[in-house]
Amino acid sequence: MIRQTFQNILSLVQRPSHYLGSEPNAITKDPAKIRLRFALAFPDLYDIGMSHLGMKILYHILNSRTGVCAERVFAPGEDMEAQLRAKGVPLCSLETRTPLSRFDILGVSLLYELNYTNILTILDLAGIPFFSRERDESHPVVIAGGPCAFNPEPLADFFDAIVVGDGEEVICSLTDSWMDWKKSGENRKSLLKAWAEIEGVYIPSFFECSTSADGFQVLTPLYPGHAVVRKRIVADLNKAPFPDHPIVPFGKPVHDRLSLEVARGCTRGCRFCQAGMIYRPVRERAPKDLIDLAEKALRATGYDDVSLLSLSTGDYTSILFLLSALMMRCESEKTAVSLPSLRVGTLTPEIMEQIKRVRKTGFTIAVEAGTERLRNVINKNISEQDVIATIENAFGLGWSVIKLYFMIGLPTETEKDLEEIVSLVQRLRQIKPEKRQGALNVCVSTFIPKSHTPFQWSPQISLAESRAKLTWLRQRIKGKGVRFKWHSPEMSILEGLLARGDRRLSSLLVNAYRLGCRLDGWSDKMRFDLWEKAMEISGVDIDFFTTRQRSISEPLCWDHIDSMVTEDYLKDEWKKALQQSSTSDCRTGECNLCGVCERAGIEPVTFFEPRTDRFRTKEETEKKRSYRRLRISYSKRGEAKYFGHLELINIFTRAFRRADIQLKYSQGFHPMPKISFETALPVGIESIREHLAIEVDSRISPATVVKCLNHELPEGIRITDALPCSGKPDSGADKIISYTVRLKNREFPESALVRFWERDTWPVTKQNRKGRSTQIDLRAVIREIRLEAPDELMMTVNGGPGQSVRPVEAITSIFGFPEEVLRQADILKG
Repeated sequence: MIRQTFQNILSLVQRPSHYLGSEPNAITKDPAKIRLRFALAFPDLYDIGMSHLGMKILYHILNSRTGVCAERVFAPGEDMEAQLRAKGVPLCSLETRTPLSRFDILGVSLLYELNYTNILTILDLAGIPFFSRERDESHPVVIAGGPCAFNPEPLADFFDAIVVGDGEEVICSLTDSWMDWKKSGENRKSLLKAWAEIEGVYIPSFFECSTSADGFQVLTPLYPGHAVVRKRIVADLNKAPFPDHPIVPFGKPVHDRLSLEVARGCTRGCRFCQAGMIYRPVRERAPKDLIDLAEKALRATGYDDVSLLSLSTGDYTSILFLLSALMMRCESEKTAVSLPSLRVGTLTPEIMEQIKRVRKTGFTIAVEAGTERLRNVINKNISEQDVIATIENAFGLGWSVIKLYFMIGLPTETEKDLEEIVSLVQRLRQIKPEKRQGALNVCVSTFIPKSHTPFQWSPQISLAESRAKLTWLRQRIKGKGVRFKWHSPEMSILEGLLARGDRRLSSLLVNAYRLGCRLDGWSDKMRFDLWEKAMEISGVDIDFFTTRQRSISEPLCWDHIDSMVTEDYLKDEWKKALQQSSTSDCRTGECNLCGVCERAGIEPVTFFEPRTDRFRTKEETEKKRSYRRLRISYSKRGEAKYFGHLELINIFTRAFRRADIQLKYSQGFHPMPKISFETALPVGIESIREHLAIEVDSRISPATVVKCLNHELPEGIRITDALPCSGKPDSGADKIISYTVRLKNREFPESALVRFWERDTWPVTKQNRKGRSTQIDLRAVIREIRLEAPDELMMTVNGGPGQSVRPVEAITSIFGFPEEVLRQADILKG
C-alpha cells in the first residue's frame, strides 16, 4: 500500500528521479539474509547528499558486510514533504521504499549546522520521536557522525550515540556490537554501554546536564569510563575500504563527478579552520592505489571528470606524478581531472598544464584576508606576490575566470584590512589574459569561530556589523570583469550560534522546526524571522553563544570531546595570533607539538614522487579511429518516465562509457560526445519507441552496441535496435504521433469531446521557457481523438515544427482537468 501511494506521489513532485533509488551501482539485498538494516540519512536534498563522499564510503563498507544492508534517505523537497503529510505516507528509504521506522539503526550525517532542522524533518516524517528519552525498543537506534560531532551538544538530546572522528573502522565495531547485543536479548541500555567502550563513540545520555551560576553548561559523567570521548583515527587510509563502484546519481548533483580522496588531514595550521585541526594528522593514499581506484571507478560509473579531494590537494606530495599518470589514462577518453582545493603557492604552471590537457576545470583561490598582517594572524602564510603569480600563471595558460575567497570579521580585523580587500581586487583586475577578457568572481563570507580551533575563544562579529561590512564591500568591489557575491550574514550568525551552542539549543531547534524552519542552508528557504521568534520562545540569548568575548579559562561545552589536539597548543596558537606570529607547516618542517601524533601513537603518512615506469598507463595519443553513424531505438517505460531530458543525456553518456563503447567527440574547449536525440520527451510520459543518433567506433558492431548498452542502462530504458544511418537526426517533422492517456480515479466527459469536434477552430496559447507566446489551432494539429473507455483516450497529433502540441496541453484545454489529474495519468507515446 505504501509503495503504491508513493508511486502516485512521484508524478506530483519536482525532480521525481531523486526518489527512485534505482541508480547505477545502487545495492539491494535479499531481505531473508539480512540481520541488520541500516538507514543512512543525509539531512539535505538529494542534490547535496549524493555529492558527499563520506556517505558513499559508509554505504560501501556496510553493504560489503554479510548480514547487513544499508539504504539511503535524504531530506525531501518541500513539495515531497507536503505530499507525504497529505497522503499520510511515512518517509522511506530509496532502495526498497521501506519506512525508516522499520530499520534497526538510523545513522545521520552531521556536515553542516544549518542542516539541523532537516534532521527533525526526517525524524518527524518517519514517525520517530525527536528526543532519545522518548524512544523505546520499538524505534530504531538513532546515531550520528561527521565534523559537527566535535561539538555535539546542540543535538545531544536527539541521538542515542554520536561518532567522533573517522568512521570507517568504528562503523564496523558498532554493527558487530549490535548483532551481539541482538542475540543476547538484553535491553537497549546494555547496547549503549557496549558502544560506550568503543573509541570514538559518545553516548549523550551517559552524562547529566546542568547549568552553572555563570550560565555555562556542566556535564557530569554517569559512568567513570565514559568521561571523555577521544576521536577515532584511521591510521592508514591505504588499508581502509574505499568505494570503487560508487552510485551514479540521477539528475545533476552539486558535485557530479568521480571523487577520490587523495589525503585526509592538513598541517598548514590555519587558525580559523576546524577541519585542519580535527582531521589531523595528514594521511595520504598511495599514488598506485589512487590510480587503480580511478581505473575501476571510471569503468563502473562512466564519469568524465575525476576530482582529487583533500583539504589542500596541492600539498599532496606526489601531486604532479599523480596528475601526469591520471592524464595519461584519461586524456584519450576525454576524462578531465580537477583539483577543487588548491592553496596559493601549490598551484604551479606544471599542475595547470596537466589539468588543461582535457579541459580547464575551475580554480578557487582562498586569499582569506586583504593584508599580510591579518593573514599572519590567521596563519595563512601567503603573500600578495604569491596570489599575483598564481593568477598570472592561470591566465597565461588559458584560464579566463578565477574565484577569489575572502572573510570578514576575523580576529583583530581593522578598517585597513577591509580597504585592502578592495585594493587587492583592483590590482588583480589589471592582470588580463591575452586576447580575451579575464574575470574575477569575488566571494566574501563572515568568519564563524568553531570548536577545537585556536579561535574557539574569539567573538563573532554581530549581525549588524556583518551587514554593514558586506554592504561597504559590495559598493566598492564592482566594475568590468568583477563579480561580487556574499554569504548571507543571517545564515552566518545562525551557524555561529549552532556551532558553539550547548544542549539548551535542542528546544530552540524543535521550536524553529515547528514554526516552519526547513532547509536553512538554502538562502531562498532561510527564514531568519522565524528563528528570531523561536529564540524568543526558547529563551535563547544568541549573543551569549556568538558575539561574547570568551575567557580563555572558561569551560567550553565541548571539553569532553577530545580532538587529540591539546588545549595548550590551541592556547599557544591563540596567543601567537594576537602577536601576528606564524607557525610553520609540520609536513615539511619541524613538529609543532599539537599533540595528535604523540598521543595517537601514529605519524603522518606521505608518498614522494615514485618512478613513472611503476604504473601501466594508456598512451597519451591513440591511433586515428574511423567512426560510423548509428540510429538507436529505445523504449522508456515505468519509472524511467520520471527522467527529464537532460538527465537522460547524462544517463546515456555514462552508460556508453561504462560499456566501453567509444564515441566520437567534438573539438574545442569542452569536448562532448556526439549524441543527438531526435525529440525531448516530457517528464511523466512513457514511450514505446524513441530515437537517438551516435557516431561510434566503426569496429564496434550494432549488435554489440545493443547488448552492451542494455547491460548498463537503468530499469525502464531498453535498446531495441541500432541501425546504420546518415545525415542529421529526424526532428520529428511531418510525423504522426499517437498517445494513449489513462486517468486514475477520473473519467473523460464525452460532452467535452463533442464540443471540440463541433468547432472549426480551437486556439491554444503556448509559452516557451523564455516566456514567448505562440498560438496554435488544436483542430489543425489533432488528427484524431477518441475514447477507448470512460477513463482512457487515444489521440493522434501532427509532429511538425511550430504546430506540435504536448498531450497534457491538449487534454487540459479540451477537458479542463486540473494539473494534478493529468500529472497522475498514465500517458504512453506510440
